Amino acid sequence: MVGKAIVNAREEILRRLGDAPADAAAYAALPRPYLRRHHDGDVVALFAERAADYRAEVRRIAAADLPGVLGELRGRYVAPDGLPEAWTAEVDVVRDDPPVSVAELDALDGVITGCAAAIAETGTVVLDHGPGQGRRALTLVPDHHVVVVEAARISADVPEAIEGLSPERPLTFISGPSATSDIELSRVEGVHGPRRLTIVITDAPQEQSR
Repeated sequence: MVGKAIVNAREEILRRLGDAPADAAAYAALPRPYLRRHHDGDVVALFAERAADYRAEVRRIAAADLPGVLGELRGRYVAPDGLPEAWTAEVDVVRDDPPVSVAELDALDGVITGCAAAIAETGTVVLDHGPGQGRRALTLVPDHHVVVVEAARISADVPEAIEGLSPERPLTFISGPSATSDIELSRVEGVHGPRRLTIVITDAPQEQSR
């Protein structure tokens, strides 16, 4: 009887997963009584501080200075489809159209992307792999990931950020460069992804959207 109940529960879950995508209005209407944010101060400054704690290289600049700052990069970088061309006007870039092979990605110096969101509390960048962010291989294979974070995309806490993301898109959360530790706690970076993570925060004049 117990086994039968487990099978029925499994079948019910699989049936629900096979249903049509969740209604966006119904998803937005879900009750969220928990505290959405714990910080009401300068979330941009908090994000910069927490990201640096994770050993990311953080720069905070004016939006107008972005092309010049990215122009300081040395080497060839891949740019995903949808990344504004004005951002990389002074960079030697390879566009991922047609898709660059894994071998070619490994030979490049890095990748430049935008992001879907950023979380101040955890110093995390979130990619949903939409325009300007590219497929996952772009941010896993090259040794250097440069991500542009517009100030308006920074949320104070995880719940606030998640609320603004689509549950139907693949999400990648990045907190610092790829790193792991052995049993003696010797830190090694670059094992599962980029050895370097550079976050360029653009203090755009528009009011923060969330």
